[in-house]
Amino acid sequence: MDEFGSNVERHRRELLVHCYRMLGSLPDAEDAVQETSLRAWRYRDSLKEGAPLRPWLYRIATNACLDAIARDERRAALAAKAAADESWAGTPEDVVWLGPIPDSALEPITPPASTPEAMTLRRETIELAFLTAIQLLTPQQRAALILCDVLDWSAKDAADLLEISAAAANSALQRARARLRERLPSPKPTPPAGTNANAAERELLKKYIEASEAADYRAFESLLRADAIFRMPPLPGISIGREAIFKEWAEEGFGTERFGQLLCLPIHANLQPGVAAYWRRSGDTTWNALALNVLQVEDGWVTEIVVFMRDNFPSFGLPMFMDATPERKAID
Repeated sequence: MDEFGSNVERHRRELLVHCYRMLGSLPDAEDAVQETSLRAWRYRDSLKEGAPLRPWLYRIATNACLDAIARDERRAALAAKAAADESWAGTPEDVVWLGPIPDSALEPITPPASTPEAMTLRRETIELAFLTAIQLLTPQQRAALILCDVLDWSAKDAADLLEISAAAANSALQRARARLRERLPSPKPTPPAGTNANAAERELLKKYIEASEAADYRAFESLLRADAIFRMPPLPGISIGREAIFKEWAEEGFGTERFGQLLCLPIHANLQPGVAAYWRRSGDTTWNALALNVLQVEDGWVTEIVVFMRDNFPSFGLPMFMDATPERKAID
């Protein structure tokens, strides 16, 4: 690989995360990064001598994502609704392409400052709630928000990339921020000094796994907040409230012999805890991949469960079938 290609490759992981934020889908983000590399090579002579490579690559990657949005009928339809009607809010059900990203694919956590606030911002801008909300913005608003509030670009630099005026970029940014305030919960408070949030989250995940494998509704009552949300993109429908969630699970046979047994392995996706659920019926010896559950945790409660289809297992390095029950490991 030549020097230019090597320099581009060094930025691949952070570009993947940027494209994932823009598109909300890991496979689509991977395609966009590949397109970015091809465009960078094709137009390498346009990079002025001595000019920094990183912002140039982000410009190409952002445009590759905007082109991908325009080509996708589903995304383009939502973009048109958001642009035509400022009062249109959309719903999480509209974001049918949403998918998880394993923590292993994320760039090292190196925020611009080591303050707890910076760490919270870093985490919250990759969590599923944030990603879902920004997919309902216009593409221009989404790009302005990510460039300015996540990557810390100036509004002028964002405007140059988007080929709009600075005033238009500022307007898009302010509108995006207002929309997020409407759709997202309040920022999480910084944990008190001495609080081990990770240990508490690990313990909650352990209890969630135990409750899932035992189909223990009573145990789930102590884990799910009363107003918790359950959704399964791309399937329509959202269950809001613990009782509604339990009702849906019961209708699907969860906890009955008809449903079968569950085996849950801990995973980490979008910097959130989760489980990979495997399933088998009585008498079977093979565990079959079922779904990935990604959990939103606030104040010691599970506030949202987002369930993704089994075709996401390979991205997490997980097998589709297991002939033996794996040895239990401590939750990281």
